[in-house]
Amino acid sequence: MPGILYLIPNTLGAFSAGQETSPEFVIPDEVQAITSRLDYFIAENAKTTRAHLKAIGSAHPLCKPIQEIQINELNVNTDAKSLPSLLLPIKEGRDGGLISEAGVPAVADPGANLVRLAHVEGIRVRPLVGPSSLLLAVMASGLNGQSFAFNGYLPTDPAQRTKRIKALEERSRQEKQTQLFIETPYRNSALLEAFANTCQANTLVCTATDLSLPEETIRTQTAAKWKGDLASGKTGNIQKRPTVFLLLAQ
Repeated sequence: MPGILYLIPNTLGAFSAGQETSPEFVIPDEVQAITSRLDYFIAENAKTTRAHLKAIGSAHPLCKPIQEIQINELNVNTDAKSLPSLLLPIKEGRDGGLISEAGVPAVADPGANLVRLAHVEGIRVRPLVGPSSLLLAVMASGLNGQSFAFNGYLPTDPAQRTKRIKALEERSRQEKQTQLFIETPYRNSALLEAFANTCQANTLVCTATDLSLPEETIRTQTAAKWKGDLASGKTGNIQKRPTVFLLLAQ
């Protein structure tokens, strides 16, 4: 009988003991307990997974020493042909966990194809509760939480990016739908400038940075206000910090 594929949430960034970003604040105790019982993980990043397990182990002793826990990586460079081998231990009856580098797996994450294959193979999939930067951003933005769409990354080419922003802004206007985006952190400032300079003046734009971390900052204002703040250097520092961008056309 196959084991269970647990979808295991990770914290959204590094933390120190006693901070609100410790696992006890963002990861439920029962989720930590389940994680500590597993000795097989499919991880986006083995190093961050070991760090997460070490942090959990302080409250919930791990079933094995960390160096004896099997961690196989699944990331953007993983060949799709290797997915069946990643599930093989679970097909043979061993419970395993799919864990992202940050946040929840299989959302804005390469794990979705593995989850789909697990369903094909008759493996039970069990999602566990944890922090999602996308949902936290929608909650805190003040934008439409009844209808929203995640668009991932925008084109890096300025002309193509502008065209795409205009198209999604028009969709937002017609459907009253919040649009969500992420970006490689070192390009955050360029993306904010693109929204400020491309969107109509009254379109609402939100930046949600370092969510759940002590440095968390969330700001929602019109594109015109962002444009003015950019000109005066009052936007705050979002460069090289994990950020979710949202817009809602009026």
